[in-house]
Amino acid sequence: MILETLVVGPFMSNCYVVGSEATGKGMAIDPGADAQHILSAIKRYSLSVQTVVITHAHPDHMAAARAVVDATGAKLAIHELDGRGPVYQAVYRMFGPFVGGPMGAPPAPDQLLQDGDKIEVGGLSFTVLHTPGHSPGGISLYGEGVAFTGDTLFNSSVGRYDLPGCSFDDLARSIRTKLYTLPDATIVYPGHGPATTIGAEKASNPFVRV
Repeated sequence: MILETLVVGPFMSNCYVVGSEATGKGMAIDPGADAQHILSAIKRYSLSVQTVVITHAHPDHMAAARAVVDATGAKLAIHELDGRGPVYQAVYRMFGPFVGGPMGAPPAPDQLLQDGDKIEVGGLSFTVLHTPGHSPGGISLYGEGVAFTGDTLFNSSVGRYDLPGCSFDDLARSIRTKLYTLPDATIVYPGHGPATTIGAEKASNPFVRV
């Protein structure tokens, strides 16, 4: 499996380029900024990007989504609670000054995700886990021995829960019931910072104990 971490934008967000070496098809997760950097990685692997997945509707994770979607023809997927209506657009615009200026309207989602949905690209399969807390429609993706957790679970930390739509109770419940139940060997690729494992976080994360 192709899996490259790209650290993008002023918030040092992790964008992931994921694909199948066998089929040449893949996806991009959380294109938060630096569209050309992301597109260069896609080109380097000769990937046909089928889907752009947004783990939550904060622009440091999706400010470059329009550019990547337009350049690749990929479909945009986001959880239905983060991808509908004026809240989606208002939150997107609110972050404009922090990611380089006015951003216009966000791209319209092609797929509104729900818990348990499957995202399949090039023979790779990932299950959508609804993990609210950092945002109402926050998701994680689990499959192929890895979990992309957005801003839900970090290495030795968790996502912020003091923003509009955030809830520590929801965040802790998501981590305990959706992420800590995954195999301990699962590699966690978070929205910011270095990778970790489920086992390591269960053992030592100071914010959410088993």
